[in-house]
Parts: sequence; C-alpha cells; structure tokens
Amino acid sequence: MKRKGFQAAALALAFGLALSALPAAAAETTVKVGFCAHTISSAVAPYAIATKMGWFAERGLKVEVVPLPGSTDCVKEVATGDIPYSLPSMEPLAIIRAEGVKAKIFYTAYQGYNYGIAVPSDSPIQKVAELKGKKIGVTSMASAGVIVARAMVAMTGLDPDRDVHIVVAGEAAQTAALLSSHQVDALSQFDVQYVLVENAGVSLRWLDREALRHYPSNGFLALEKTLAEHRDQAVALARGYAMGTQFLFANPEAAIRILYEEYPQSKPTGKDEATAIRDDLKALAARQADWALEAGGVTRWGESNRKNFAAYIDFLLKWGVIKEKVSVDDIITNDLIDDINKFDPAKVAEAAKSYKAN
Repeated sequence: MKRKGFQAAALALAFGLALSALPAAAAETTVKVGFCAHTISSAVAPYAIATKMGWFAERGLKVEVVPLPGSTDCVKEVATGDIPYSLPSMEPLAIIRAEGVKAKIFYTAYQGYNYGIAVPSDSPIQKVAELKGKKIGVTSMASAGVIVARAMVAMTGLDPDRDVHIVVAGEAAQTAALLSSHQVDALSQFDVQYVLVENAGVSLRWLDREALRHYPSNGFLALEKTLAEHRDQAVALARGYAMGTQFLFANPEAAIRILYEEYPQSKPTGKDEATAIRDDLKALAARQADWALEAGGVTRWGESNRKNFAAYIDFLLKWGVIKEKVSVDDIITNDLIDDINKFDPAKVAEAAKSYKAN
C-alpha cells in the first residue's frame, strides 16, 4: 500500500511538473468598444471575424462590443472614460471637442457617408424640402441621425426646430411598422438600418443623397491620453478590424456565418437560415460601399482623408450643427495608420476564400 501511495504521489508530481513546463497561455485584456446602435447587426462582422480567426487574441485582446443608443452616447462614453474606444460618426465629436474634450478619430472605418434621409418608395415626397410639417424618424435621440436630419433640413431653407418633427422610430421592424401605419413620414437613419427596414417589408428611397456622399462617416474614437498610453492596444484593435473588413470583402457569406457564430443574437429570428443569410448579405453589401477605400479616396485601411473631413466640418458649421469651427487636426489623426496596416491583405483574402464554416 505504501509503495502504491508513493507511486501515485510520484506520478502526480511528474504530471504537475509537465504542466508547469508548458508555455503559459497569453493573457488577454478585455477591451470594450462602443457600437452606436441598440441592435447588433452585420456591421459587427469585422469584430466577429477578427475574434474567430484569432487576430485579436494573438495581440492579447478580447474585444467586447457594447451596444449604445447612438453616436452621441458613443462619444460621451469615451469622453467620460467609461469605455476606451467607440465607433461613432464625427458630428458629436465636433460638437464636444469645442468643450475641451481631447479625443480623436484614429481610424476612419466608413469612408463613404452612410447617413441620410429616406422615405417609402411610394411616398409622394421627392425632396428634403418637401418635408415641411412631416415627422422624421430616428433610431434614438442620441443617434447622429438627429444631427444629420437637422443639417439636411436647414440646407433647404426650412427651420429644423419649427418646420419638421424629429421623433424616435426605433430600429428595423419597429421602424417599418411606423412607416407602414404612416406614423412617421421619413427616416434619418443609415445604410444598414435601411436594409433592415426593407427586409421587414418596406421599400425605401433616399432623398438628395448625393449632396453628402463625399463626406466621411464613422471611425474609431479614443481620448488622446488613451492613444498615448495604450498605442499598441489601439493599433491591435484597429488592425484586427481592418483584417476583418478585408476578409468580408473576399468572402461575404463566410463573414455572415462567422457573425452568427460569434454573435448569435445577430441572427434574424422567424426566418430559415438561407433567408437570413440572403437578407444579411444585402445589409453587408450596403455597408461595403462605405467601407471601401475608394469611397474616401484613400489607399490604406483606416486612413482619414483630411480634405474630406475639413469639408464636412465646414458643412456642419454652415448649417449650424457646430457653433464654432474646429481644426481638422483636433478631430482626426493618421499617426497609427502605418502600424495598423502591417498585415498582408492578400493572405487575409486567401484565408477568407478558403474558409470553411463549421
């Protein structure tokens, strides 16, 4: 019995020593990133892909996407230090920057302008100027859609405070129901939400979209202090996102399947899988047009086109969204872009094309 006990103890000791000799798993830091909508949609695909492929993990990151009501809250959460990063449109930043908040967009994700006003396809309304006395639905009052609606209405000579009514219409099916029942006349939301509304049964038509198409949209935002103290983390986050975007361009269907796997709540309910994938591929295609580098006239993932941002700042100032002009260099920085782009796009595309879903 003593000999057996000794053998068992020796075996346990040997096993313990063997385990201690194995390399330790890399510690992962959970990083919260604000997502400026209540509903997790296909727009989250780059995060899902970077998680699935291990691109975040190999840099020691575990990314937690935090849904927020809109871009205004995304900016506020970063400004107060409640979350380190978010992906808002730049209007709330231009507003709050004048109040002394030192934060910058360090990666422009959506090079094209994904916001704008839309109406049902069969609506008699043909121009924004015809919205006088009408209700414009936004996803929330914290959404950049509020700011965009006010600016576009002002462009036509209407008074956004008196001539239109901006109301909360929610998202997707809820928005579609309000349009169908004529409780709202138009929407000021964004590309993916418009596809979700159409998937819910209401066909839409954009109004005066070309007037804004050359302006930039959402990008990764962080306090300047965060970028100085956690530069490698910010680079790793944006690089994983960039690689995920490259992947989805090469294999959109695989991107959707990975999205469903990593974020099960994103999979539509009440539909068979083939229909769900078909509908989400439409939403992904809408966003791809704005993710594309060509939309912003740039050549590197995340690069901010200073000319486009400067023009948009002038637009916001002209139509009263901001009360004083801010410098473009107070809004954006390209200092991290070289490091973010240190990956081989061809290898990422090859991995995407050869990817086999489980």
